[in-house]
Amino acid sequence: MTNPTGSGGGASAKAVERQMRNWEIARAQRLAQAQASRPDVEDFICISRLAGAGGQEIATRLGERLGWAVFDKELLRLMADDDATREQLYASMDERDLGWFEEALRSFTDPTFVRNDYFHRLTRTVISLARQGHAVFLGRAVGWILPRHLGLRVRVVAALETRLRAFAARHQLTEAQAREAMARLEHDRALFVQTHFRVAIEDPLQYDLVLNMDRFSVDAAVDLILAARESARRAVPAKPRRRG
Repeated sequence: MTNPTGSGGGASAKAVERQMRNWEIARAQRLAQAQASRPDVEDFICISRLAGAGGQEIATRLGERLGWAVFDKELLRLMADDDATREQLYASMDERDLGWFEEALRSFTDPTFVRNDYFHRLTRTVISLARQGHAVFLGRAVGWILPRHLGLRVRVVAALETRLRAFAARHQLTEAQAREAMARLEHDRALFVQTHFRVAIEDPLQYDLVLNMDRFSVDAAVDLILAARESARRAVPAKPRRRG
Protein backbone atom coordinates (compact mmCIF):
# COMPACT_ATOMS: atom_id res chain seq x y z
CA MET A 1 0.00 0.00 0.00
CA THR A 2 1.33 3.47 -0.86
CA ASN A 3 0.85 6.50 1.35
CA PRO A 4 -1.50 8.93 -0.47
CA THR A 5 -0.31 11.87 1.62
CA GLY A 6 3.22 10.87 2.60
CA SER A 7 6.60 11.99 1.36
CA GLY A 8 9.05 10.03 -0.71
CA GLY A 9 12.18 10.95 1.24
CA GLY A 10 15.16 10.86 -1.11
CA ALA A 11 12.89 10.56 -4.14
CA SER A 12 11.21 13.84 -3.20
CA ALA A 13 14.56 15.58 -2.77
CA LYS A 14 15.60 14.40 -6.23
CA ALA A 15 12.30 15.65 -7.63
CA VAL A 16 12.98 19.08 -6.12
CA GLU A 17 16.42 19.06 -7.76
CA ARG A 18 14.98 18.09 -11.13
CA GLN A 19 12.27 20.74 -11.09
CA MET A 20 14.70 23.39 -9.90
CA ARG A 21 16.90 22.60 -12.93
CA ASN A 22 13.86 23.07 -15.19
CA TRP A 23 13.04 26.31 -13.39
CA GLU A 24 16.62 27.55 -13.82
CA ILE A 25 16.30 27.06 -17.59
CA ALA A 26 13.13 29.17 -17.61
CA ARG A 27 14.83 31.77 -15.42
CA ALA A 28 17.76 31.98 -17.86
CA GLN A 29 15.28 32.69 -20.66
CA ARG A 30 13.75 35.44 -18.53
CA LEU A 31 17.12 37.07 -17.92
CA ALA A 32 17.73 37.15 -21.67
CA GLN A 33 14.75 39.50 -22.08
CA ALA A 34 15.12 43.25 -22.03
CA GLN A 35 14.75 44.50 -18.45
CA ALA A 36 11.83 46.78 -19.24
CA SER A 37 9.81 44.01 -20.87
CA ARG A 38 9.88 41.61 -17.93
CA PRO A 39 6.49 41.07 -16.26
CA ASP A 40 5.93 41.15 -12.51
CA VAL A 41 5.73 37.36 -12.52
CA GLU A 42 6.36 34.89 -15.30
CA ASP A 43 3.49 33.02 -16.91
CA PHE A 44 2.12 30.27 -14.67
CA ILE A 45 -0.68 27.71 -14.50
CA CYS A 46 -2.26 26.65 -11.21
CA ILE A 47 -4.05 23.30 -10.99
CA SER A 48 -6.55 22.60 -8.21
CA ARG A 49 -8.13 19.16 -8.20
CA LEU A 50 -10.43 16.75 -6.49
CA ALA A 51 -8.61 13.69 -5.18
CA GLY A 52 -8.39 11.03 -7.87
CA ALA A 53 -9.48 13.34 -10.71
CA GLY A 54 -6.14 13.22 -12.55
CA GLY A 55 -4.66 16.59 -11.58
CA GLN A 56 -1.16 15.18 -11.10
CA GLU A 57 -1.14 13.59 -14.55
CA ILE A 58 -2.40 16.79 -16.16
CA ALA A 59 0.19 18.95 -14.37
CA THR A 60 2.99 16.59 -15.39
CA ARG A 61 1.88 16.54 -19.03
CA LEU A 62 1.56 20.34 -19.07
CA GLY A 63 5.12 20.65 -17.79
CA GLU A 64 6.33 18.33 -20.54
CA ARG A 65 4.42 20.15 -23.27
CA LEU A 66 5.51 23.62 -22.15
CA GLY A 67 8.99 22.73 -20.93
CA TRP A 68 8.14 24.23 -17.54
CA ALA A 69 8.98 23.12 -14.02
CA VAL A 70 6.13 21.46 -12.10
CA PHE A 71 5.81 22.12 -8.37
CA ASP A 72 3.23 20.05 -6.52
CA LYS A 73 2.08 20.17 -2.89
CA GLU A 74 4.84 17.90 -1.63
CA LEU A 75 7.65 19.70 -3.46
CA LEU A 76 6.41 23.11 -2.32
CA ARG A 77 6.19 21.85 1.27
CA LEU A 78 9.76 20.54 1.11
CA MET A 79 11.03 23.77 -0.43
CA ALA A 80 9.21 25.95 2.09
CA ASP A 81 10.71 23.92 4.93
CA ASP A 82 14.24 23.80 3.50
CA ASP A 83 16.37 26.83 4.38
CA ALA A 84 19.02 26.05 1.74
CA THR A 85 16.48 25.94 -1.10
CA ARG A 86 14.89 29.21 -0.04
CA GLU A 87 18.30 30.84 0.24
CA GLN A 88 19.07 29.64 -3.29
CA LEU A 89 15.89 31.30 -4.53
CA TYR A 90 16.53 34.60 -2.75
CA ALA A 91 20.21 34.67 -3.78
CA SER A 92 19.19 34.50 -7.44
CA MET A 93 17.27 37.79 -7.17
CA ASP A 94 18.67 41.13 -8.19
CA GLU A 95 17.79 44.44 -6.49
CA ARG A 96 14.77 45.01 -8.72
CA ASP A 97 13.50 41.51 -7.95
CA LEU A 98 13.95 42.00 -4.22
CA GLY A 99 12.15 45.34 -4.23
CA TRP A 100 9.24 43.88 -6.15
CA PHE A 101 9.25 40.81 -3.91
CA GLU A 102 8.79 42.79 -0.70
CA GLU A 103 6.01 44.85 -2.28
CA ALA A 104 4.34 41.69 -3.58
CA LEU A 105 4.29 40.14 -0.14
CA ARG A 106 2.35 43.15 1.09
CA SER A 107 0.01 43.70 -1.84
CA PHE A 108 -0.52 40.42 -3.72
CA THR A 109 -1.36 38.23 -0.75
CA ASP A 110 -4.77 38.44 0.85
CA PRO A 111 -4.55 40.74 3.91
CA THR A 112 -7.15 38.60 5.71
CA PHE A 113 -5.26 35.32 5.54
CA VAL A 114 -4.25 33.70 8.79
CA ARG A 115 -0.52 34.04 9.16
CA ASN A 116 1.72 31.29 10.46
CA ASP A 117 5.37 30.45 9.97
CA TYR A 118 4.82 27.67 7.41
CA PHE A 119 2.39 29.67 5.33
CA HIS A 120 4.70 32.68 5.35
CA ARG A 121 7.56 30.49 4.09
CA LEU A 122 5.29 28.92 1.46
CA THR A 123 4.15 32.33 0.23
CA ARG A 124 7.71 33.61 -0.06
CA THR A 125 8.75 30.43 -1.92
CA VAL A 126 5.87 30.59 -4.41
CA ILE A 127 6.31 34.29 -5.16
CA SER A 128 10.07 33.81 -5.60
CA LEU A 129 9.52 30.97 -8.08
CA ALA A 130 6.84 32.80 -10.05
CA ARG A 131 8.87 36.01 -10.21
CA GLN A 132 11.78 34.38 -11.97
CA GLY A 133 10.56 31.49 -14.11
CA HIS A 134 7.57 29.80 -15.75
CA ALA A 135 5.94 27.07 -13.66
CA VAL A 136 2.98 24.76 -13.27
CA PHE A 137 1.75 24.68 -9.67
CA LEU A 138 -0.35 21.81 -8.35
CA GLY A 139 -2.23 22.40 -5.10
CA ARG A 140 -1.21 24.38 -2.00
CA ALA A 141 -3.65 27.19 -2.88
CA VAL A 142 -1.08 28.84 -5.14
CA GLY A 143 -3.84 30.34 -7.26
CA TRP A 144 -4.80 32.55 -4.33
CA ILE A 145 -1.22 33.49 -3.45
CA LEU A 146 -0.26 34.83 -6.89
CA PRO A 147 -1.81 37.95 -8.49
CA ARG A 148 -5.33 37.18 -9.65
CA HIS A 149 -5.06 39.08 -12.95
CA LEU A 150 -2.14 36.93 -14.13
CA GLY A 151 -1.68 33.24 -14.99
CA LEU A 152 -4.38 30.61 -15.45
CA ARG A 153 -6.29 28.78 -12.72
CA VAL A 154 -7.80 25.38 -13.48
CA ARG A 155 -10.02 23.11 -11.38
CA VAL A 156 -10.01 19.39 -12.27
CA VAL A 157 -13.05 17.35 -11.20
CA ALA A 158 -14.65 13.97 -11.90
CA ALA A 159 -17.49 11.80 -10.58
CA LEU A 160 -16.92 10.14 -7.21
CA GLU A 161 -16.92 6.60 -8.59
CA THR A 162 -14.37 7.55 -11.26
CA ARG A 163 -12.13 9.11 -8.65
CA LEU A 164 -12.49 6.20 -6.23
CA ARG A 165 -11.31 3.72 -8.84
CA ALA A 166 -8.33 5.84 -9.88
CA PHE A 167 -7.31 6.70 -6.32
CA ALA A 168 -7.58 3.11 -5.09
CA ALA A 169 -5.53 1.81 -8.02
CA ARG A 170 -2.84 4.46 -7.68
CA HIS A 171 -2.36 3.97 -3.94
CA GLN A 172 -3.13 0.25 -3.81
CA LEU A 173 -6.14 0.69 -1.50
CA THR A 174 -9.49 -1.00 -1.14
CA GLU A 175 -12.51 1.08 -2.16
CA ALA A 176 -13.37 1.66 1.50
CA GLN A 177 -9.82 2.80 2.27
CA ALA A 178 -9.80 5.03 -0.80
CA ARG A 179 -13.10 6.63 0.17
CA GLU A 180 -11.80 7.42 3.66
CA ALA A 181 -8.44 8.74 2.41
CA MET A 182 -10.08 10.91 -0.25
CA ALA A 183 -12.55 12.38 2.22
CA ARG A 184 -9.66 13.27 4.54
CA LEU A 185 -7.68 14.87 1.71
CA GLU A 186 -10.64 16.91 0.50
CA HIS A 187 -11.39 18.10 4.01
CA ASP A 188 -7.78 19.16 4.60
CA ARG A 189 -7.54 20.97 1.25
CA ALA A 190 -10.80 22.83 1.76
CA LEU A 191 -9.80 23.80 5.30
CA PHE A 192 -6.40 25.07 4.13
CA VAL A 193 -7.99 27.39 1.56
CA GLN A 194 -10.83 28.50 3.83
CA THR A 195 -8.47 29.19 6.73
CA HIS A 196 -5.98 31.25 4.76
CA PHE A 197 -8.13 32.94 2.12
CA ARG A 198 -11.72 32.87 3.39
CA VAL A 199 -13.01 31.30 0.14
CA ALA A 200 -14.58 27.94 -0.75
CA ILE A 201 -12.26 25.73 -2.77
CA GLU A 202 -15.19 24.29 -4.73
CA ASP A 203 -16.49 27.70 -5.87
CA PRO A 204 -16.22 27.61 -9.70
CA LEU A 205 -15.87 31.40 -9.84
CA GLN A 206 -12.44 31.03 -8.26
CA TYR A 207 -11.14 29.39 -11.47
CA ASP A 208 -10.71 30.34 -15.12
CA LEU A 209 -11.48 26.81 -16.31
CA VAL A 210 -13.20 23.79 -14.72
CA LEU A 211 -12.60 20.41 -16.40
CA ASN A 212 -14.77 17.33 -15.86
CA MET A 213 -12.42 14.42 -16.47
CA ASP A 214 -15.30 12.04 -17.07
CA ARG A 215 -15.46 13.69 -20.48
CA PHE A 216 -11.81 14.15 -21.42
CA SER A 217 -8.55 12.25 -21.67
CA VAL A 218 -5.42 13.74 -20.07
CA ASP A 219 -4.13 14.86 -23.48
CA ALA A 220 -7.47 16.44 -24.36
CA ALA A 221 -7.52 18.26 -21.02
CA VAL A 222 -4.01 19.59 -21.63
CA ASP A 223 -5.05 20.79 -25.09
CA LEU A 224 -8.01 22.66 -23.55
CA ILE A 225 -5.83 24.25 -20.86
CA LEU A 226 -3.27 25.41 -23.41
CA ALA A 227 -6.04 26.85 -25.61
CA ALA A 228 -7.52 28.66 -22.59
CA ARG A 229 -4.09 30.00 -21.69
CA GLU A 230 -3.60 31.45 -25.17
CA SER A 231 -7.07 32.99 -25.11
CA ALA A 232 -6.46 34.54 -21.70
CA ARG A 233 -3.11 35.94 -22.79
CA ARG A 234 -4.70 37.60 -25.82
CA ALA A 235 -7.43 39.13 -23.68
CA VAL A 236 -4.90 40.94 -21.40
CA PRO A 237 -7.31 42.34 -18.77
CA ALA A 238 -6.58 45.67 -17.17
CA LYS A 239 -4.26 45.38 -14.20
CA PRO A 240 -6.21 45.90 -10.97
CA ARG A 241 -5.18 48.39 -8.36
CA ARG A 242 -2.96 46.76 -5.76
CA ARG A 243 -4.12 46.44 -2.20
CA GLY A 244 -2.17 47.87 0.66
